[in-house]
Amino acid sequence: MANVLVTGASRGIGRAIAVALAGRGDRVAVHYGSDRASAEQTLGLLAGTGHTVVGGDLSRPEGAETVVRAAAQALGGIDVLVNNAALAPSARHHHPIATVSYEDWQRSWREMIDVDLIAAANVTYLVARRLIARGSAGVIVNIGSRGAFRGEPEFPAYGAAKAALHAFGQSMAVALAPHDIAVASVAPGFVSSERQAEKLAGPTGDSVRSESPFGRVGTPEEVAHAVLYLTSPGAAWASGAILDLNGASHLRT
Repeated sequence: MANVLVTGASRGIGRAIAVALAGRGDRVAVHYGSDRASAEQTLGLLAGTGHTVVGGDLSRPEGAETVVRAAAQALGGIDVLVNNAALAPSARHHHPIATVSYEDWQRSWREMIDVDLIAAANVTYLVARRLIARGSAGVIVNIGSRGAFRGEPEFPAYGAAKAALHAFGQSMAVALAPHDIAVASVAPGFVSSERQAEKLAGPTGDSVRSESPFGRVGTPEEVAHAVLYLTSPGAAWASGAILDLNGASHLRT
């Protein structure tokens, strides 16, 4: 049994990851940014006991400290970190360079980098330093994106942040291996989370599904299965890996 902090676990992919890890017997800290009610719903879905809910704004350094401290105190330590919290492409952060205002361009970059990259780096630092101080093995998994490789022309800050997150994970895999801490990333393609339901049901839904030769999009549970593997005892040798999880919709060379 491991003690796990899953950031951004109030719904969607984060919720599925929390449910899967609890089903394996782990104790889970369910992090939320602002929607405590949804985080409590996630908590109610978790098998076993000893789970907790922790809230905080990870885009603020002190917020990250508060979240890690609360999770560690409630669980009795953190063995596994899943960096899932992120700002996904949305109307608020739509910033194609040919049409967006300079003000909105700056805002989108600032907000996405703060949450999708720097927040994950800060939480990683805080958890890794606790593991090093305890002399304990651990695992960190970053949830990246296919967009880091194929490009995100209408959301370039998102693609750049996820590419940097992948690179950060590989740097940490090398830096933390001497401390018996494995670090890997998952790069999902389009996933049928709650916030994507409207798009999938709309006129562009068929086009999105056709990106994969399977004729569908991924599910949060499929991402959770990948995290189950990467956080399992037999997966330490996958440290440094970036696992493509996009149904062959984008093939890297």
